[in-house]
Amino acid sequence: MTDTSTDDRPAVAPAVTGPRALAYAARLMGPSITSGVILRRPAAMALAEKVDANAATLAAMRELRLRYGSAPVQLALPGRTIAVVLDPADVRRILVDSPEDFTAANREKIGALGPFQPHGVLISRGRLRDERRAFNEQVLDTPQPLHHLASAFVAVVDEEVDTLLSGPGAGAPRPVSADEFLQLWWRVVRRVVLGASARDDETVTDRLRSLRGNGNWSYFVPQRRRARDRFIDDLYSYVDAAEPNSLAAVVAHSRVGGAVDPVGQMPQWLFAFDAAGMATLRALALLASHPDLERRGVEEASAGDVGRPQALPFLRACILESIRLWPTTPAILRDSTVDTEWTGDSSTRIVRAGTAFAILASGFHRDADALPFADRFAPDIWLDGTAEQYPQLVPFSAGPVVCPGQNLVSFTASSMLASILARSGVALTNPALAPSRPLPPTLNTYGVELSLEPRT
Repeated sequence: MTDTSTDDRPAVAPAVTGPRALAYAARLMGPSITSGVILRRPAAMALAEKVDANAATLAAMRELRLRYGSAPVQLALPGRTIAVVLDPADVRRILVDSPEDFTAANREKIGALGPFQPHGVLISRGRLRDERRAFNEQVLDTPQPLHHLASAFVAVVDEEVDTLLSGPGAGAPRPVSADEFLQLWWRVVRRVVLGASARDDETVTDRLRSLRGNGNWSYFVPQRRRARDRFIDDLYSYVDAAEPNSLAAVVAHSRVGGAVDPVGQMPQWLFAFDAAGMATLRALALLASHPDLERRGVEEASAGDVGRPQALPFLRACILESIRLWPTTPAILRDSTVDTEWTGDSSTRIVRAGTAFAILASGFHRDADALPFADRFAPDIWLDGTAEQYPQLVPFSAGPVVCPGQNLVSFTASSMLASILARSGVALTNPALAPSRPLPPTLNTYGVELSLEPRT
């Protein structure tokens, strides 16, 4: 806490106000808000790709650094002040070094996630947050590279990929649209999270999708409590059934207090798996357009025993690199709980308690001024220690609020890559992602088209 009783205290950080603040906010956060922060809007994503909207975020962050220095710059918006983080070291400070000064239960996040997970750990505080976090880590086996149900989950992935490849026209090159791939992914997710009988229960995930659409509008639309209750009732039904080899069964057999709301944690898992599906599809597109790296993926996928879970370090690195290039969480938000001091290029500034801090991953991850690999597919940075040198690379956030499902999500996604690569050659028919050119800052996931040719 800054001592404000002395006359030599640092000055309050200057804020960008009026039309200029609104213009910066539109360039920095407009692309992700328009495309859908909680539920992606396909038409908006197609338009964002056409105009390369994320390039505006990169340009705006460069301008702010040149104009105001490296300390966070406050945008004074109607009803809210947002401090835009510009220095990679400050990313680490907020997420890792002093998380107690920056709560993850940010006001905008509560408004966005409340419609479908009002008791979720991400928007909880204090002792209850600690208990919910511990429960999430227990069910998701957070510290373990392989979940204790990994063998069953690999079997689910392989079965669904086999079903895809053995359909009409088996043996010939098979076009696969983004929509078809994501339907395949959701069948896997429902079986992993809810159980085998949920495979074709699109109603439960459609209800979640509808509630997430409401979350895109945060506090600006009324909450649909009846719809949320129906969705939660669906989850309770699957937990009551406790089908073997599912996360629902792990929840059913857990022993935690009612205040933790075990079933109320499950919507976040489904939400996180949705983002992982997009990252997996993009990783496939990247591998298909980088033949040398695809061959490494095929070798890794073919090296282990069929049906046995593998750590798959290279394919996991491909998933991380997909998220770095096109973050599934474009902005990490925190609310400051105390006054904080920030040293810029030539001065020290104060940012008042209650200010929202925005870490724009979509800007940091593609900053060509700081990252020599910014605009190319470089999965080896996650294997050789390079990524650890850049605290601004936060595909799953960082610190005590790092995603508790990151290992399970990465395992499932890399297992999907391995299952497909071991069975099929992959060609990218849209868009063009030539390794000889910088990768675009904006990619419309729903426009990705692949062709799978079964291997003999």
